[in-house]
Amino acid sequence: MKIKHYVILLLTTALFSMCGNAQKADAQDDKGTKKLAEFYSYKANALTGEEVPMSNYKGKIVLVVNTASKCGLTPQYAGLQELYSEYKNRGVVVLGFPCNQFGGQEPGGKKEIDVCLANYGVDFDMFEKIEVNGDNTHPLYKYLKRELKGTPGGKIKWNFTKFLIDANGKPIKRYAPTTKPEKIKKDIEKLLNGEKV
Repeated sequence: MKIKHYVILLLTTALFSMCGNAQKADAQDDKGTKKLAEFYSYKANALTGEEVPMSNYKGKIVLVVNTASKCGLTPQYAGLQELYSEYKNRGVVVLGFPCNQFGGQEPGGKKEIDVCLANYGVDFDMFEKIEVNGDNTHPLYKYLKRELKGTPGGKIKWNFTKFLIDANGKPIKRYAPTTKPEKIKKDIEKLLNGEKV
């Protein structure tokens, strides 16, 4: 009877050991180096149609924004563009994701969105229309809302909610729709200087 218990104990210990090693392996690739952050595992379709992996932005500070062309906050496009123009040579990118879930304020397709972007001189990366809440939430937004909950339940509150991701792919801070892009500069500067936000 004692031998049986001893064998069970040995097997249990071996299983826990294997699980621990598997968890360690998950955090590393076959060369023993850390895997890319989860942010880099997502993909989205650019406004022009081609698939863009978020790993394209590895090593860059990223500001992700859900946008709309007919919103009272649409003039924030100008501030986002200014932010991008000021910091793009220092490794900062802005990614815009049009969404029609808030007051139907992004009703058009690529053509209509392009007209709005041209009005504000936008040349940062823009993506196809997506959903950011509900059953059809884009996987990238499921991830961002899980990491930075913001409002109760984590839902996106309105157009122009913003997420700041550091150069290692870690979501750092979530900003309300009414937070103007220029208010985010101080946090970008901190990240560029290696300081905590």
